[in-house]
Amino acid sequence: MFEKILANVNRKHPLVHAITNYVTVNDCANMALACGSSPIMADDINEVEDIVSICNALVINIGTLNERTIAAMIKAGRKANQLGLPVILDPVGAGASTFRTDTALELLKQVRISVIRGNISEIKTIDQGSGTTKGVDADINDTVDEDNLDQMIQFAQALSEKTGAMIAITGAIDIVADKEKAFVIKNGHPMMSRITGTGCMLTTLIGAYCGANPEDLLLATAAAVSCMGLCGELAFEKVWAQKEGTSSFRTYIIDFMSNMDAEILERGMKVEIR
Repeated sequence: MFEKILANVNRKHPLVHAITNYVTVNDCANMALACGSSPIMADDINEVEDIVSICNALVINIGTLNERTIAAMIKAGRKANQLGLPVILDPVGAGASTFRTDTALELLKQVRISVIRGNISEIKTIDQGSGTTKGVDADINDTVDEDNLDQMIQFAQALSEKTGAMIAITGAIDIVADKEKAFVIKNGHPMMSRITGTGCMLTTLIGAYCGANPEDLLLATAAAVSCMGLCGELAFEKVWAQKEGTSSFRTYIIDFMSNMDAEILERGMKVEIR
């Protein structure tokens, strides 16, 4: 299903410009390298247009938001739009503060976003204009499960039609959707929520996959989500076998991504198309 997506990443080695947060920036850069792409992290308004101009995709992550970088995000996003490059938005913590929520919504007004990736609380905030999160984690009252899966797919597809973006809702069950089709992905492990950066790394991975496959952003996003979840499963198996902890788990996720190929993914992915 995803063979061409991975092959294009390995063949093109896309350059991804990530304006991301300083908590996870190193992990995001290493994830980009592990999947076969190259990262560049530039957030000064004086250079973002030049950097975007040499890249294949732009990732905007509002995890450590400040006034200085908002203008840079908008300027970079507009330049990416002019060049026809995919723009991936990670509205980290949207709903936790008015500042974050307003910034995420302003980015959607000012920039044509290709993919929005977040947890269910963040995605609901994008849809409704307000919401609640537990810090940068989903509110415990928000969840995607088997009981509401069909409803959440319809929600994601409606938001895709509203925004024009692919919607990736990640959690225990992941949904990747456009207005017509949805992928339900059940890879991953709960331990992924015990380290910082798995969501940010995934968003950067989506940037790399979309940068190498701009003609099929939905399939590229679904492939990235599947790969990340599978790497989490494989990392947990290794940590459990060796009686290690969360720091090793984070490293193994990157290790398994660096060895990921279409055969491993095909063997381990848990994907349904709706």
